[in-house]
Order: sequence, then C-alpha cells, then structure tokens
Amino acid sequence: MSNLNIKAVAENTYDAIVVGSGISGGFAAKELCQKGLKTLVLERGRLVTHIQDYPTMNMDPWDFENRGKLTHSEREDFYVQARSGFVNEDNKHFYHNDKADPYIEEQQFDWIRADVTGGRSLLWGRQCYRWSDLDFEANAKEGIGIDWPIRYRDIAPWYDYAERYVGVSGEKMGLSHLPDGQFLPPMEMNCLEKHVKKEIESKFPFRYMTIGRVANLTVEHNGRGACQSRNRCHRGCPYGAYFSSISVTLPDAAKTGNLTLRPNSVVHSVIYDAQSGKATGVRVVDRESKEMIEYYARIIFLNASAPATAAIMLNSTSDRFPNGLGNDSGELGHNIMDHHYRLGAMGTFEGMEDKYYKGRRPNGIYIPRFRNINEQTKTDAFLRGYGYQGGATRSNWGRGAASKDFGADFKDGLMQAGDWSFRIGGFGEVLPYHENRMYLHATEKDEWDIPKMVFDAGYKENERNMRPYIMSDAAEMLEAAGLQNVQTYDGGGALGIGVHEMGTARMGRDPKNSVLNAFNQVHAVKNVFVTDGACMTSSGTQNPSITYMALTARAVDHAMKEINRRNL
Repeated sequence: MSNLNIKAVAENTYDAIVVGSGISGGFAAKELCQKGLKTLVLERGRLVTHIQDYPTMNMDPWDFENRGKLTHSEREDFYVQARSGFVNEDNKHFYHNDKADPYIEEQQFDWIRADVTGGRSLLWGRQCYRWSDLDFEANAKEGIGIDWPIRYRDIAPWYDYAERYVGVSGEKMGLSHLPDGQFLPPMEMNCLEKHVKKEIESKFPFRYMTIGRVANLTVEHNGRGACQSRNRCHRGCPYGAYFSSISVTLPDAAKTGNLTLRPNSVVHSVIYDAQSGKATGVRVVDRESKEMIEYYARIIFLNASAPATAAIMLNSTSDRFPNGLGNDSGELGHNIMDHHYRLGAMGTFEGMEDKYYKGRRPNGIYIPRFRNINEQTKTDAFLRGYGYQGGATRSNWGRGAASKDFGADFKDGLMQAGDWSFRIGGFGEVLPYHENRMYLHATEKDEWDIPKMVFDAGYKENERNMRPYIMSDAAEMLEAAGLQNVQTYDGGGALGIGVHEMGTARMGRDPKNSVLNAFNQVHAVKNVFVTDGACMTSSGTQNPSITYMALTARAVDHAMKEINRRNL
C-alpha cells in the first residue's frame, strides 16, 4: 500500500469503482450511481465531453486538409489502427496511438483501441442483436470449450431493460434464433434492398433479411433527438441520437451526484486482501505524472475491454493468486475470440434508375444466421455459422475521381446518381480455443512500468473451413436476387479486426475451468465483477455490445442484492 495517511485513504474511498468508460463501463457507472453508490470511474485515456470535443462533427469532405486521409507519419503512429481502415482524418482524435503504447504480436492481432472517455462507444457500429439459446447451448451440445452458466431466459428481461434505455430501432421478425426486442420504429430499406429481401426469402428456406437493429434513434427518446441521417456517427453525434457513454450513460450517472470520473488513469492492478478474501481497491498510475495512487471500494467492476481487463487481472498477483487475480483455473487470458470480418460478395444492378433514397442512413441490412440452425440447415463442413451486414447504394460524384474524362458534360454527369450496387459482408463465429491467448511479457514494460501485453491467437481449421462458405453463400444470394458482375472478396486480417474481442475471463459453472460465475463475479473474489467482452464463453455471430449491457445491468442488480444481504 502507498504511504497514504488516514485522511487521504478516506478521500480515495468510494462505494464502487468501475475500470473503463466504454459501452459496459458506462452502463455499470449509470446503474451503480442510480442505485445510490458513490462510484469512481477510471479511464486511461484523456477526457472527452459530449459535443464540446467533437471537432469534426460538421465538417464536409473538402474542409479536411488531406481530404480524409492520414498522413504518412500518422499512419506510422496508428500502425495497428490503420490496418483496420477505420481510422481517418475525421476521427483520428478518438483512436489509440499505437507507436506511443505498443503491444507485442506473436501472431498478428488487430486490436482496435480508443483511449478517450467513452472508449469505443464513440466508434462502434451500433448494431444490437440478441443472443438465443442456439448460442448459449452450442458449446454444451457440441463439446466445445465449456457450457455457459446462463440461458436466454436468464438474460431476456435485461435485454428488455437495456433496449428500452438505449433506444434500438428495428423490425420484429419472430425468429427463435434471433429473438425480437423492445424496438423503436425501424429505419426503411431502399428500393433495391426491398427487392433483394423479397428474392432471397422466396428462393431460400430459412434465410431472411431485415433492416439493421441499430442504436440510432428514429424518434425522440428519453430526451435525445432523432437521427438526422448524416452518417457521421464516428465523429461524435451532437444530437445524442447515436448511443454512447459520453452522450447517455455517463451524463445520467452524473445527474445523480454520485459519479466521480477520473481520466488519464492507467490501472495497474487490483488490490487483494487475503484476510477478507476480497478486493479492497485498485492501483492507478497517473498517465501524465506517473504517480502511483490507490483507490478503495466495496465492489469493483472491470470493464476495460477483454484484453485490457485480463491484463489488469494477470498483473494483480499476490500470495493467494500468484498467476493473476481469480486465476485458479489457469484460463485467464485464454480463449480469445472475435468474428470473421471483411469478406463477402458484391454486385451491380441494372434498373431502378428513376429511384433513389433520402439522406445517408447510418445503418444497413441484416441477414441472420441460416447455417446449422436446425436439421434442415445442418452442414458437416464447419460448426456454427454466420450472418451478413451490408446494403445497397448508388455511386456518387466520387466515381469520377479516377476517370480521365473532363469538361462540362463530364462534370454535369457526375451530379447525377450513378449505378446501383449491393454489398454484403459476413460476421462468422470463431470458436473458443485455450491456446488462443494473450499474456504479459516477463520483462518488457510500458512507460507506466506495467508489463506489455503479448497476443498469440489466430484462426484454426473450423474458421478456415467457414470462410469460403461465407463468400459463396453471399454470392449465391446476390446472383439469385438478380445482381450482375457478382464478385466475392476476402480482405484478410487477423483476429481483432472484427473489433469484437471476447473470452479472456470466461463465465462458467466450475471454478476449475472458468474465471467468472453466472453473475459475472470472479469465482474466488466475489466483490469483483467483469462484464465486458472478457466474460464471454462463446462468440456467436451477433454484434455483442447489447449483450454486454444486459449482462452489466444484471450483474449490478445482483451486486446490490448481495450488498443488502451483507454478502459483499
């Protein structure tokens, strides 16, 4: 313990500590504060506030010095983030500087980070799809990994709760493997999307297409304005129509008077007390001064992201936990998962030249998983399955950028809408493998004297078998819908590129093969909860953020009940 006097200890003591301010951390903070707990939120990145710190939110393409591109030196600074293609001149201020704070790759791992208040809630795709028992039961039925300690019935009311709060627009479909939710009015498909939907559903049993279920408001909701269809979400939404921690959960937490937010706080480790068998707080290194500070609380929520949460726990060693906090099973840091990404098919469409669409809809279509959902769709080629996201657009004036044409007629032509095209990309499930892991380097440390993370994880046979099917099924559907010039694509990339990293502190029933119990508590340290992607026991095909939020609300509810029973 640092040399803190009694007054300093009191000043640094809270009811709860939340590590991380992203999707799950922000939700934890809101829930804890609204339940009356004085809560400290620790964010390793700089302070970012809603609207005030969205410098590019209203800029047009021609307002940027480099027309949206990163400079050569910036690409060196963002060498991992740039591999993804997500970071550009208009949003670089939210992304992590890889050169300043690198990690080590035994196998390539594309870890996309946002070291700012709100984390990746400022950058996420906002797609919100529930899991079903097809997902929660898969491991047990197939003998893969370990069984989830929960089922859909356990989390369904918390999905309801999270969706009502967040504001998820979408269409109810009545599919058992993609449960319906509490939806705001759906966005509208354009004419080509409606045509493709009709053709796919008429020609392929068990294949369906819907508008994306997305955390963009289609109507005013809980004091937030409706989406303006600008499609500038990744720059920060001044209307609050795009759900993020800094526009929704953290302000709601602050309204209670119970929130303390501390940015530039690099969490070193969790403090464990052997006598009580509980955690008493966390050690923090000030990002700028490098000073070590200790904060104390009754309960701790770790929501730093799957790799970062596991790293904090691995670095939290003691006589009781020589291999990391709660790591009796040896599974901490293992079982890294993500989703297949950047592969699918695209094609062009002839016709509908007299039709267009209004605005720049920040959403696309969704084709739910249709492989291995029942006996009729079973394949022996691979386990699990994949869904698709994408949509139809008409090309704009940008199509003339590489043209050799010139003159008034050429320019006038670019002011007319171009050809229709349709693209769909697959999100496929990656299985949990013990050997897919991250760990702490034995000697190399970062500038805050914390061991660097090492990633050693990659695709295996089931994933390699699945990828050709993701592409061929996409092409088959587009061709059946009347698209021409259909081509498949595979943009490659490693684990992490889907930005859905999961599994490093998985939930389970048995402390011998898992880190967390059914309520996201560390088995052996009951006042520490993990509700970010680290907790996941399998990866499904769906974007996971709404599941993290539902699990977080459920875990906070359980924590409060345990506090009232004097068990925490």
